[in-house]
Amino acid sequence: MAHFEFTTSLPFPRDEVFRWFTRPGALARLSPPFAGSVRREPDHGLEIGSTAVLGIGAPGGLGLGLGSAVGSAAGALHLPGWVRPEIPWHARHVGLVPGRGFTDVMDSGPLASWTHDHLFEDDGEGTIMRDSVAYALPLPAPGSRPLGRLSRWSEQRFAAELGRMFEYRERQLIGDLLFHSRHQLPGPLRIAISGAGGLVGTQLRALLLGGGHDVLRLVRRPASAGDEISWDPDAGRIDAEALAGCDVVIHLAGHPIGGRFTADNKQRIMASRTAGTSLLARTLADLAADGRQRALVCGSAIGYYGASPQSRRPGTPEELTEDCPPGTDFLADACAAWEASCEPAARAGVRVATLRTGIVQSPAGGALQRMLPLFMAGVGGRLAGAGMQSWIGIDDIVGIFAHAALDEHVSGAVNAVAPHPVDGSEYADTLAAVLGRPAWVTVPAAGPALLLGRQGARELVQADQRVSSRRVEELGYGFRHPDLPSALRHVLGRS
Repeated sequence: MAHFEFTTSLPFPRDEVFRWFTRPGALARLSPPFAGSVRREPDHGLEIGSTAVLGIGAPGGLGLGLGSAVGSAAGALHLPGWVRPEIPWHARHVGLVPGRGFTDVMDSGPLASWTHDHLFEDDGEGTIMRDSVAYALPLPAPGSRPLGRLSRWSEQRFAAELGRMFEYRERQLIGDLLFHSRHQLPGPLRIAISGAGGLVGTQLRALLLGGGHDVLRLVRRPASAGDEISWDPDAGRIDAEALAGCDVVIHLAGHPIGGRFTADNKQRIMASRTAGTSLLARTLADLAADGRQRALVCGSAIGYYGASPQSRRPGTPEELTEDCPPGTDFLADACAAWEASCEPAARAGVRVATLRTGIVQSPAGGALQRMLPLFMAGVGGRLAGAGMQSWIGIDDIVGIFAHAALDEHVSGAVNAVAPHPVDGSEYADTLAAVLGRPAWVTVPAAGPALLLGRQGARELVQADQRVSSRRVEELGYGFRHPDLPSALRHVLGRS
């Protein structure tokens, strides 16, 4: 039996820290995207007998490369989300001392055994959290021969992986508790989210739940649970009565833009954004007659400005701010129409914020996931034709959406990008350095064009956009990862 210990010092009261762990979303927020996924959250919180299911990927670079490759293929082929190279881990809570600690065990999974004690102690006005894990690998004991050396090597590697995971958990927990301390309201809000099962939506829902808010999911079927609201944007139907009880609606849903820009795909991209947004905006406008103050926080994208200087209007400055005009290419038209669809709500007095999202950094999806297999194989590098890239870490895009939902001063267009954009060469060099891999290969422009078509490659892969984060910072948002190296090290578990 091996043992692992990890101690975290938290500048928050013990009861506040422990209460965070009792809320839904804690497991999703603490699970590293480089190590696997949460397949089912605890069904009864921390109560004894509560169970959860995780998916555990292969450790180290093998797991990161393989998981990213399969995830990218699944996304491109629109396969179900459960198609991952992961082993199920069934966890069960077996001990609980309210305010002081809890224990979970592995009922079934990749290890021979696992028992995890979470202990919480007062430390002046703060908290000391001690994680104590007793586990056994499915290998012969270190003293046996001839596999003793392999067993000892495996235990050392596994302990190193645990260290990476718990360092990630520490950063996440401190960041989330700090976010909630800065967004204390008189009472919890009732918040509805469309696209709650997506890359951003999953983490946004978990972050808001961790703050004690009541979060509902907009689902395209009859509601079957208390946290669901039924809607069908294609048919123009929504449960307005259920939506009336919400203080904030966050709209993330939309057809993926990562495919070829065929006429059919472009029509889907445009329609999915305008139809759903229009339905929500009209419904909120109708509900505004009851006098309740509500907000609509709607996703948009930096594609609003046009992919390159050639697709921008004369006089547009190099640094793109929220008052710049829209560009002239397809994604600019789609974003402009998307944002315009919010107008009925704004005219009715609903607080409306449209967040123009940059390139989200997460190994669980998006551009970073697609690049990781090449870099892990040692054949990654700069994309030919790629210009200035305005990126955003997954936890910061989630934080900005939550900030916009909770802070009544946030309205209008807001650039959701990190403060320090990088060019294509710097991005490739930074990612390679974080992974400990070379970045000597230049990916020819023909590669993305083959996958996305010329227009898709030009507007997505070869975009050149220096977007300002000044306004979101002036609105009070504090970035967790303002620079690319820290953002990549965090989501990839690299120190």
